[in-house]
Amino acid sequence: MLFLVATPIGNLEDISLRAINTLKACDYILCEDTRHSLKLLQHYEIQKPLVSFHQFNEEGRKMRVLDDLQSGKQIALISDAGTPLISDPGFSLVKACQKVQVRVTSIPGASSCLMGLILSGFSSIPFQFVGFLPKKRGELERTLQELLEYEGTTVCYETAERIEETLNLLQELDPERNVAIARELTKRFETVVVGTAQELIEKHKKEPMRGEIVLVLEGQKSQPESIFSDEFLLHCVEDVAKSHSIKEAIILVAKQLNLPKRIVYAAVHK
Repeated sequence: MLFLVATPIGNLEDISLRAINTLKACDYILCEDTRHSLKLLQHYEIQKPLVSFHQFNEEGRKMRVLDDLQSGKQIALISDAGTPLISDPGFSLVKACQKVQVRVTSIPGASSCLMGLILSGFSSIPFQFVGFLPKKRGELERTLQELLEYEGTTVCYETAERIEETLNLLQELDPERNVAIARELTKRFETVVVGTAQELIEKHKKEPMRGEIVLVLEGQKSQPESIFSDEFLLHCVEDVAKSHSIKEAIILVAKQLNLPKRIVYAAVHK
């Protein structure tokens, strides 16, 4: 059997007795970084072999692991932190197990995605999780525009190095939208801040962030549809773009017509 075992995301006490007992009972443990996971195993006196299993070697090692499972071995899969397969390796292994009818079960536990959601104070019905945001600015802008159209709450991951750029784009696209940043979850300096993108930008300047960040976007509030058609908005942008860039034209048209930038952006990029 394959056991997907959730591990602490910061505080080592956030692990269940069932998870500890499962790790002690397995033949070996698959993990992303053996050096990182060894600290957890030593803390709980778990003396089992660790085998590296990450995005760069998952395909190469999958068949060997599958053979071991079919021969009757009990194997656990853990990530560096949190619940396996949530923006972590293991998806293709689980799919392969399902195809050959090897049993898979999950030992629940910590998840930064869910912690960020519930600590944001935003509605969890419905919500979507999109993992890490794109690195390239153009792709990031398109992704954020799509996420801002979602009626429910959106949870995503971002890095400290890129959070300022992401907040600046959110400020441009929807300055009224509430967002939340959760970091250092379960640790001594756990912090959750909520406000508009501009408010969080100001806070970020005073208190620079480090590490992985959970970014939560409040859902789009229902509002009357624009009185302007997409065709009219596109025509306006094209006209202004004769002497400005498309990006500048969108901003200017949105300002002139007193519309959120995302509405003009959506009309142009349909």
